[in-house]
Amino acid sequence: MSSSSPLQRQIMRICQLHAWYGDLLAQSEIQPHACEISELPLMTSALLEKHYYAQQARQEAGLSVFKTSGTSTGVRKAIYYSEEDDEKYIAAKAESFREWLAATDSAGPNCRPAVIKKALADMGTGHAASTALTIFKQLGWQAESLSFELPIEQHIAKLEAFRPELLYTMPSILDAIVSASGEPHLLGIQKIILVGEIAPPEWQSNIAARFGIEPQDILDTYGSIEIGAIAAYSHELGQYVIDSGIHAEALPAELIDERFEPLQANEAVLVLTSYVRTLFPAIRYVTYDVVRDFRTVTINGKERQCFSCIAKRIGTDLKHGEKISLYDIESVVHQFVHDAELRVKLIQNKLSVHIRSKSLKDEMLVHIQHAIEHKIGDIGLMIQNRILEGISVTRAAENEQLERGAVKSKKIYF
Repeated sequence: MSSSSPLQRQIMRICQLHAWYGDLLAQSEIQPHACEISELPLMTSALLEKHYYAQQARQEAGLSVFKTSGTSTGVRKAIYYSEEDDEKYIAAKAESFREWLAATDSAGPNCRPAVIKKALADMGTGHAASTALTIFKQLGWQAESLSFELPIEQHIAKLEAFRPELLYTMPSILDAIVSASGEPHLLGIQKIILVGEIAPPEWQSNIAARFGIEPQDILDTYGSIEIGAIAAYSHELGQYVIDSGIHAEALPAELIDERFEPLQANEAVLVLTSYVRTLFPAIRYVTYDVVRDFRTVTINGKERQCFSCIAKRIGTDLKHGEKISLYDIESVVHQFVHDAELRVKLIQNKLSVHIRSKSLKDEMLVHIQHAIEHKIGDIGLMIQNRILEGISVTRAAENEQLERGAVKSKKIYF
């Protein structure tokens, strides 16, 4: 490995900013100047809790700090961004959005060039939300934001009053907007950028139709507070393409933790090394996200890493319910109904799929149940082996609240 390789430069930078990481390498007799990436320790949640999240509050000038859910000790996680981290994230996001808009405006006979003058950020808290207005203003757009905590009626009122051409939001908020507005195509939204939750292609196609736009007018992005921007979905490739500033690995679950059971043959746990992130030690960071069909492709003459979807997330508490993929369940349901909102629960070893949809007919419920059991291998096997007692598919009343709080989040409730 060259002494000036991007990996070696990043290792030295991380050692400077996180002294414990240098100590960790020294204890394992790893030479930062002469090691392969596979020799470096995996940045697991246990390692981060011991070193990064337990550190004294950082005091450097210009820091941004984001607090997330607690560690095993009950202490909330503090994740830091330097000014450099923020600047690189904002620049990369702005360029990504600009390239996507240029590509969709020239792709295919059904794509109408979109003139974006106004953009609305309607999402949760966190790094993506806090930087959205800055990104929009760099792109020359009039930008406003809306808190996800507001009642959905206020989301609709804002969209009707502001009339943005571009909406930057989360899939669960978009579900709620579509359900509450009745005629979302009248809102005038031409482009949608998604962040934060799963968005299967079937769901994206159904949402696009409701807004009177094409699926490629939706950009689904994948990121995390720890890494920043990670990947974006290419409708042309049918793949999530990983950002060029990141090196990804797809590792067997049992290599991450020997207690994890093996995944399907085309599945692996995504592990990321960022060459641009500094105030988080993003070297072989274990995301615990399970991706499918990880591979390297050539795009415009350059090799890029990609995967077909994030199937599920595994965690350190080793629930057997983590074998179940919400992505797969949503994909099946959206083959039957175009306007489905789901609440999936696993209670006392029984899987409950509760659906709100104006187009759902009662006779479809048994067919959806059969499809979930027979098209999703893990679920069928769990029922066959009596790990799951069965599946219940029910319909929600039109005015029934599926969410907790202002909007629901896409996850399996235990």
